[in-house]
Amino acid sequence: MKKIIITSSIVALLLIFGYLFYREGSLPVDSTVTDEQVFVIAEGEAINSIINRLASQHLIRNRIVFYTIVKQKGIERDIQAGDFRLSPNMSAPEIADELTHGTIDVWVTIPEGLRKEEIAEIMNEKFSITETLFNDLSQEGHLFPDTYLIPKNPSAEQVISILTNTFDQRFSDEMRAKAAQLNLTEEQVVTIASLVEREAKTADDRQKVASVILRRVRAGMPLQIDATVQYALGYQPQEKDWWKKALTLEDLKYESPYNTYVHAGLPPGSICNPGLASLEAVTNADPNTPYLFYVSDSQGVTHFSKTYDEHLQNIEKYL
Repeated sequence: MKKIIITSSIVALLLIFGYLFYREGSLPVDSTVTDEQVFVIAEGEAINSIINRLASQHLIRNRIVFYTIVKQKGIERDIQAGDFRLSPNMSAPEIADELTHGTIDVWVTIPEGLRKEEIAEIMNEKFSITETLFNDLSQEGHLFPDTYLIPKNPSAEQVISILTNTFDQRFSDEMRAKAAQLNLTEEQVVTIASLVEREAKTADDRQKVASVILRRVRAGMPLQIDATVQYALGYQPQEKDWWKKALTLEDLKYESPYNTYVHAGLPPGSICNPGLASLEAVTNADPNTPYLFYVSDSQGVTHFSKTYDEHLQNIEKYL
């Protein structure tokens, strides 16, 4: 009988301790504080990381209790990426609920190499921005690829301003100076970088591809870049894609100023929005490269050649 009483007493004490532990951990860190602070959750951030940062920013009292609350509510997968206004005067359950809604801004990722119509589709999906309006107002090549926190319910003009301002910041004065040494305007750099973005499959290939393009342009040779034909052809309803996968011989004859099989020199503008690595590849290009040709194999590896005969051999070997 004594064992039962002792065991019951221990269980009761543990329950009381657990209740007090949970209750204390659920309370606000400081109910007298009225100031709010912005708490940012990155895309794909793990729950443990979120909880640790909440504790380090003195927004919750106890990590274990907060994790228990999240599990009890079943909201672990409902926590959003974005930024939130939180205060130490909020209880742990209130903060947990707040993280599932009420984000101030929304995370949006723009991958490298998209044309503006594809970016417009993303913005339409995220913010219901009209694609036609976005396309009319934006400039190809200057919508910088990156991951952004964009305010909820923005206008097309606001989104475009965020993306183009980022481009202006990332296209540094040093890059502009290097471009001038190569006798390239900013727009020419962006245009070549857009070609590199669609052509080079690996980081190591970007500068070589940029060098070949620059040398071919200065030699008056047609660039013969498939991506420019894809850009000219535009949206493919059957493939539901903006970049036609298998070009035909007829496609290569398609009349467009962007078709570099038909017209020598650079296209009249960018064919996509290049990332920083492609922009740097152009400003660091070697116009005296010994290579004039390249071909990419099925694994995305680019093979360079100095003569047309070598190029034909590479085509036969790798394609």
